[in-house]
Parts: sequence; structure tokens; C-alpha cells
Amino acid sequence: MAAVLDSVRAFFAPNSTFTIDAETPADVVARETLLDRAMGPDRRRKSSEKIRRNRVPAEGLAIVARDGAGHVIGTVRLWNVEAGISSEGQAIDALLLGPLAVDSAHEGKGIGAALMRAAITEAHKRGHGAVLLVGDAAYYERFGFFADKTRHLVMPGPFERSRFLALELKAGWLEGAAGMIVANGRKLA
Repeated sequence: MAAVLDSVRAFFAPNSTFTIDAETPADVVARETLLDRAMGPDRRRKSSEKIRRNRVPAEGLAIVARDGAGHVIGTVRLWNVEAGISSEGQAIDALLLGPLAVDSAHEGKGIGAALMRAAITEAHKRGHGAVLLVGDAAYYERFGFFADKTRHLVMPGPFERSRFLALELKAGWLEGAAGMIVANGRKLA
């Protein structure tokens, strides 16, 4: 992950006041405060949150943006899930992205896009096959996320079909995938 983060830092550092970095345990309070402000009080009721509950992010896929003073101003995490089953009945490993959030005082600076690029690059580097998310299609399509790959998949609880998107990191990874998205990552100790 260090090489990916170094390249993102080098790309953005000369013209920007933020860097992309691995999340650390010291970032937890700042991240949670940022998410509460950005997502509102109902954020823990979302279907995606039910999947993440009592889990830890996928290895090496908890990423933050920091301002010049080192404060957390953006966050993205990816979580291990099973994206239904294949036509042969095998569970399909994938990642669930979210939440992605940027402090409102720093919006419009490309921080969200930088976090997305870093997360996708790192997931690909680590050999993952696909990334799923629930979000605004108009925003996420520029990163390669589309609803057609999730048409036979469902989230636990309510979700908007048009906002349930996927990006294949390996061509054909979600071909024939059908069923419920369930958590399969590491549990909190």
C-alpha cells in the first residue's frame, strides 16, 4: 500500500493541501466524527452499515485524507463480503466500499476522487475481483461503477436498485452472480 499512497501523495502534494494515507487507530475518533457530520444521524440504519457492523475493514483498505496539519478530512473503507453465489453455487468474494466522506470545509478539492482512486488501486493490487457500493451513479460511473453488474444481487434491508453499483477489477468476476450480499470479513475482537 505504501507505493500506492506515495504515488497519490506525489500526484497531489505540489498543488494541494491534502495527502492520502493509511488509516491508523489514532484516526478512529476523527473518522467517526467526520462520518456523523457528513452522513447524518441516520447513517447507522443503512443496509451497507448492517453489513459492516461488528467487522473490521479489509486488510490495507482503510484510507484517509489529511490536511496539511495531519487532521483527517476524508475517509473511505472497503469491507470483505460475499457477492451472492456463482452459477456453480460457489460464494463470490468481493469488497463493499463505504462510506466515502469528505469534510464539508474541504469539498471540491478532488479529495473524494483521490480517495476513490487510491482505494480502487489498492484493492486491485491486493488481488480483489470486484468492488460493490450503494451511491450516486452519476458520481461513481467515472470510476467504472455501473448497476448492470449487480442486477441479480440484493442488499439486506431496503436499498435503491439504481444506486447499487459494481466495478469488476477482474473481467467477468461477477458474471452469473446472484443472491444476497453478506459480510465475510474479519470480526471485531
